[in-house]
This record gives sequence, structure tokens and C-alpha cells, in this order.
Amino acid sequence: MSLYETALVIVGVAVLGTVALPRLLDNRPVSFPIVYVAFGIVVFSLPLELPAPDPLVYGTATERLTEIGVIVALMGAGLKIDRPPGIKRWQTTWRLLGITMPLTIAAAAALGWWVVGLSIPTAMLLGAVVAPTDPVLAADVQVDPPQKGESDEVRFALTSEAGLNDGLAFPFTYLAIAMATAGVAPENWFLEWLAVEVGYKIVVGVAVGWLFGYALAKFVFQYPASTRLAKAMGGAEALAATLIAYGLTELVGGYGFIAVFVAAVAIRGFEREHEYHQQLHDFSEVVERLVVAVLLVLFGGAIATGLFALLTWRAALVAVALVLVVRPLAGVLGLVGYPPERNAIAFFGIRGIGSFYYLAYAANNAGFDGLRAVWAIVGVAVLVSIVVHGITAASVMSELRRIATTPEATD
Repeated sequence: MSLYETALVIVGVAVLGTVALPRLLDNRPVSFPIVYVAFGIVVFSLPLELPAPDPLVYGTATERLTEIGVIVALMGAGLKIDRPPGIKRWQTTWRLLGITMPLTIAAAAALGWWVVGLSIPTAMLLGAVVAPTDPVLAADVQVDPPQKGESDEVRFALTSEAGLNDGLAFPFTYLAIAMATAGVAPENWFLEWLAVEVGYKIVVGVAVGWLFGYALAKFVFQYPASTRLAKAMGGAEALAATLIAYGLTELVGGYGFIAVFVAAVAIRGFEREHEYHQQLHDFSEVVERLVVAVLLVLFGGAIATGLFALLTWRAALVAVALVLVVRPLAGVLGLVGYPPERNAIAFFGIRGIGSFYYLAYAANNAGFDGLRAVWAIVGVAVLVSIVVHGITAASVMSELRRIATTPEATD
């Protein structure tokens, strides 16, 4: 049996699923990611002689594939948000980024060091990679497409948090890399880390993203498609914006993840009521679904071929706690006193492809001990998140919407 033809069939089934599953799973407690991970487990368990998608063996491929998955999801998330940026309007987001995320990093690192026995650099890496909520797997809890009106606070908070904290996790990933390469002592890395990884790269990411997004939006909306070919390519600017914003920012040493999301928000803010925003969003979502399908099948394949082989009961306990205890508790603490929906926001801290990217990136740029154990912990955390959040998201979000629209809630 030819490996190439087998791969074509698997990819074809995955692509077909992106069309069929939204119809088949509507109003059912089973999510798109659950089906794809299960499909990957089944396919890679069959005697098809497929190579095991080991993230440590194929480190560079893992980094690049997950990188693409994250940036296309970040563009899609930014293009959805109808709420203009602002200190008060995005208050929930700032709390999640400034309080919840650092608390999650600290708690995850402490558990990795104390319970699993990881070294300090590796424990710090665990904290960094599991901290960001994921824009890739969070479709069921994200805001509605453009021009549907401002979504409820839960959907807005989770979408905007996922859009920004994927970039803001990078300084902590670099912190772990610095500890692994220069030693744990802060005097070896602190000033450079603070100036470059925290200061310069964040500022550059925001600046390049906003300037490029605004410039591209001005061109797109001032020169609308008029020819048949131009109309056929409607929305493709979203993919171009994703790749250019990310590439430009990385070339000048900034955080590309931040730039992509900021560029998307800038595009969404230009001629906010223009109907073309829907086409941009739709094109971006199609690309995102296709990339995510492949990544989830490979994740299922990694599970089937030994990703959890070195998993101990302590590591498994930590992984489950990261999703069901650490994030919800950190979320509630970060949102004390505001908003009323804080419990739902805290609970839906979905972990996913972004964690895989950061882990692969760190493994490719520094030497960490215990990486197999960390991959197992992160894999279990993502799997638990996919299952638990995937089963509960539709019903919880539907109930929140029902409550918000009852006469008692709107009086």
C-alpha cells in the first residue's frame, strides 16, 4: 500500500469532515475537535504503516504546522470582534491577561516542579506553554461573525483573551529558554529579557500589526473588487494579511502572533459596517478549519503512537488539574468583582494548538530535560480540554444566551 495514496485519502476525509461535521453535529454535545482527534487515533492505530507523528522526532515540522494553525486562527478571531478596543470596553481582557495568565503560569510551574519533579527551567516552560487559552479550538465559545452585533461578555472575553495571550506567552517561553541556557540565576538574563522579550518585541508586534492592518484595510475598502477574478478571490486578503503581518514582524524581531491579531482588529475597525468584512471572515474561517483538521488528526495520531507512554499518575493529575482547577481558579481571582459571567469565562480556558507550538519552539531552541514528560502533560491537558469543553460549550453558551435574553435579565 502506497503511503502517499493513503495520506491523500486521510487528508481528503479530513477535508470532507470540515464540510459535513458542522451539519451533523449541530446542537449535539460533540465538537468538531473531538471527532478529529478520535479519527486520528483510529487511523494511526490501523496497520497502514503510517509514520508516528512524534513531536520530538519531527520537532521542526511540529513547530511550523502549529505555527500556521495559530496565526490563521488569530486572524479569524480578530476579524470577528465587533467591540472597538478600549481600556474600559476591554476590561475583562486586561484582567485575564494581567492577573489570570501570570497566576496560571506560576501555579503550573509550581506543580511541575513540586509534584512531577521537573527542573526549574522545564517547570517554567510547562507554565509558559499551558498558560494561553487557545484561539484554534475555541470556535464554540468565540464571538459571532462580523456585523452580528456585540456578543455577550463571555464570548468577547474568551475571543479577545485568546487573541492576545498567545503572543504574551512568548516572553515566558523565552524566560524558560534563558533559564535553560544561561542558568536559573536572574542576573544572567533578567535585564535583557525584560528589555527585549517583554518590552521591544511586544511594542513592535503591536505597532507593525496596527500599521499594516490599517494600511491593508484602506486599500481593500477604497479599491473594491470589480472584475470577475477579483470577486472570485474575495476574502483572500485575510490570508495575505496573516502571512505578511506575521512575517514582517518576525523579520524585525517582534512578536508575530500579536501583530496578526492586532492587524485583524485594525482591519475590522476600518469601515466597520462594510459588508466585505463578512467575506474576509468567511475566507479566513475556511483556511482555519482546513489547517486545524490536519493538526487534530496528527494529535490523535501522536496519542495512538505513544505520546503518553511516559505519563505517570502524578503527571496525569497535574494535567487534569491545569484544566479543571488551576485555570478556573486563576480566572475567578482575576475577575473578582467583575463581570457577572466570570465563572463561565474562568471555566472555558481552552488549551490547544498554541501550547504545542510553544513547546515545540522551546525544544528546538534550547536543551530541556524531561521533555517527554512535558509533552505528555501538555497532551493530556489539551485532550481533557477538547473533551470537557467540547461537550459542555454548546449547552453552556446556549443557556447563557437564554438567560441574557429573558425579560428579567434585560430589565
